[in-house]
Amino acid sequence: MATMRLEQPHRHCQQYVVVMRHGDRLDSVDRSWPSTAPRPWDPPLAEVGQARALEMGKHLPSRLGFPIHRVVVSPFRRCVDTALGLIAGLSAPDAEPNVVTGGNGVDPSKVKVSIEYGLGELFNDMAIRHPPPSPADHADWGFNIPEIEALIPLDTLDHTVKPVFNELPPWGETEPKARDRYLHTIHSLADSYPSENLLLITHGEAVKVAVSTHLEDAASFRIRMDYCGYAQLRRQVVRDGGALEAGEFELLGNHGQTGIRCLPRMPM
Repeated sequence: MATMRLEQPHRHCQQYVVVMRHGDRLDSVDRSWPSTAPRPWDPPLAEVGQARALEMGKHLPSRLGFPIHRVVVSPFRRCVDTALGLIAGLSAPDAEPNVVTGGNGVDPSKVKVSIEYGLGELFNDMAIRHPPPSPADHADWGFNIPEIEALIPLDTLDHTVKPVFNELPPWGETEPKARDRYLHTIHSLADSYPSENLLLITHGEAVKVAVSTHLEDAASFRIRMDYCGYAQLRRQVVRDGGALEAGEFELLGNHGQTGIRCLPRMPM
């Protein structure tokens, strides 16, 4: 068990981490968009993706059954747009009753949002089809955290968060390297806020890592996920004297209801 210090720890609790894929990206709907876009490597959400994120925000709290305290987001625009849609959905007048401010919901005025490079896309030309001319030069990508943060409502933005990663990974990242990065980011964020439940808005590869790492006999399955599909992780956090002891994460079931499909591999 990992041991962590916390100023105001709970005596005994369960911590939940939700790892969610972004909504429908514009270049998956409009195939011609990259040819005229100034930043074709960073598509926003399509209208259908914005609608999906908004709808997800309206219903997510009641589906989860536990409150979300903190939202951490990949710097890619499709993930930021998804976070904005979720927050708008949570605040919508027709959101499900008693879930926006109730004990099992998300209060948009209290939830905190931050940006994290460690949740970014698998950083190679297989995952990013239209990289900038010099992809190994991070400056060529044009990510500017203050500009990204300016898109987030001020009453939800948390400037105090210390990021797990301060920059993009090296270009040409392999799947094993990305797996290590995603797992390190998930566990580091959870350990930094052990008394809070987290919603991590990221990319399909990170959701697949979260599922496959905690799925029994994962090699026997092909993992597929919808846009805004999400995995739910849970662990025990117990106060032991002046420290907190955190157990291992377990993957919660009902994947089909969360947009995750674990399809058995056909025998060779």
